[in-house]
Amino acid sequence: MDGFAAIDFTLAREVLQRGIAAVYVVAFLSTAAQFRALLGEDGLLPAPRLLEWVRSGSRARRRMLHPTVFRWWAYTDRRLLAVCGAGGVVAAALVCGLPQLGPPWVPMLCFLFVWLAYMSIVSLGQTFYGFGWEMLLLEAGFLAAFLGSADQPPPTVVIVLFWWLLFRLEFGAGMIKIRGGREWRDLSALTYHHETQPLPGPLSRQAHLLPRWFHELEVIGNHFSQLVVPWFLFAPLLGVWIPWPGFAWIGTIAGAIVIATQLWLVATGNFAWLNVLTIVLGFSAVSVPGSGSPADVPLYWLLITGAVAVLYVVLSWPALRNLAARRQLMNASFNRWNLANAYGAFGTVTKRRIEWVIEGTEATDPDDPDAVWLEYGFRGKPGEVRRIPPQVAPYHLRLDWLMWFLPLGRSLEDWFTHFVVRLLEADPRMLRLLRRDPFDGRRPAWVRVHAYHYRFTTRAEHRRTGAVWHRTFEGVVLDPLRAPASR
Repeated sequence: MDGFAAIDFTLAREVLQRGIAAVYVVAFLSTAAQFRALLGEDGLLPAPRLLEWVRSGSRARRRMLHPTVFRWWAYTDRRLLAVCGAGGVVAAALVCGLPQLGPPWVPMLCFLFVWLAYMSIVSLGQTFYGFGWEMLLLEAGFLAAFLGSADQPPPTVVIVLFWWLLFRLEFGAGMIKIRGGREWRDLSALTYHHETQPLPGPLSRQAHLLPRWFHELEVIGNHFSQLVVPWFLFAPLLGVWIPWPGFAWIGTIAGAIVIATQLWLVATGNFAWLNVLTIVLGFSAVSVPGSGSPADVPLYWLLITGAVAVLYVVLSWPALRNLAARRQLMNASFNRWNLANAYGAFGTVTKRRIEWVIEGTEATDPDDPDAVWLEYGFRGKPGEVRRIPPQVAPYHLRLDWLMWFLPLGRSLEDWFTHFVVRLLEADPRMLRLLRRDPFDGRRPAWVRVHAYHYRFTTRAEHRRTGAVWHRTFEGVVLDPLRAPASR
């Protein structure tokens, strides 16, 4: 690494460009499959209604909406699919490395296109897109635009900006935990987390059943990887002034530790593309001596990347101040472009897993003791007790994630009430978001919602019953609701 070119970070650039683009492909596919049912013209929280509310309000209200092409190009479901299709195609080309074969402004324009296309979607996403990894993907896509082409080394300032992004992501999450629930300080957090996390994976039960001392080591390892390791990402900067190759190795080891911890999270849970994208960002610290060679960098490219660096110095002040704040914000954006954000997750860990189970019946009288109630099955969230939790990440099941939040002390939200009505109507688009419709497209006469406490079965219980979960009834969330005569 010298003042302008990160010569030994060519591999890092390849992984960053192609990995970030691959996550964009997944994000556009996820949106194409789910957005219309959740947020489309006839969705649970219709995007056109949000746009109309913004347009009819004050200037302050209009500024609340982040940039989106649909502010000027009237939203329709077909246009949403067009944006997803165009964004997905360009992102796929970046995965294949085609734009990178041209001059640096070609991949720059391609990444800026997918960044703006996806921001246009996230801006309308409301609660269904209110996750930290949406902001992370947007910021990573913006920075990837300035990594350059295959025929020249990546710019030093952009590689450093990726370290700064990874630092905010990891150190921010670590500080959120230390300042959060007591369970992170008494080392008990992961005795609960594997069981109560939003969407457990196939190995989550096995992880949960590991001994307590192992879970305590997990917490200690988490604190080390998030509070200590991120500082060493910047070690290679010292090599610019002090010619000692060990600095580069220190940064590479720090990146490897981040990658290793994220792989454990991938194996034991489903956090959409958060962990996969963090692994990709971890490669920004991996240097391979001799992997690149000096090349002439166009003056215009030095000016562009230098301007990006200056922009980030200005934009990063609120995020830096937030890291030191007593009331640290989690997953917060300080500007309308989702750049230089604050990150963090799981400041507290849920101790008991409560699931809302939705059931329907075709019986005329819901109070009839002979009425048969059948359960709707979700793709990712726990339901049937014998079903092993599936591996769905990096795909993002937005409905399933929002279902996890509902029992955490919130009242019935508008979108959920609309969702129940759509089940009563046997809405085909909504039913396609589910794993199982017990009525095969027919309209149930009644739908109800009950709350259950779920816990993983012990090894002995699993051998005896074959069940993965044990559940006990907690109470009624929604009394039987009748299907409307017409919509």
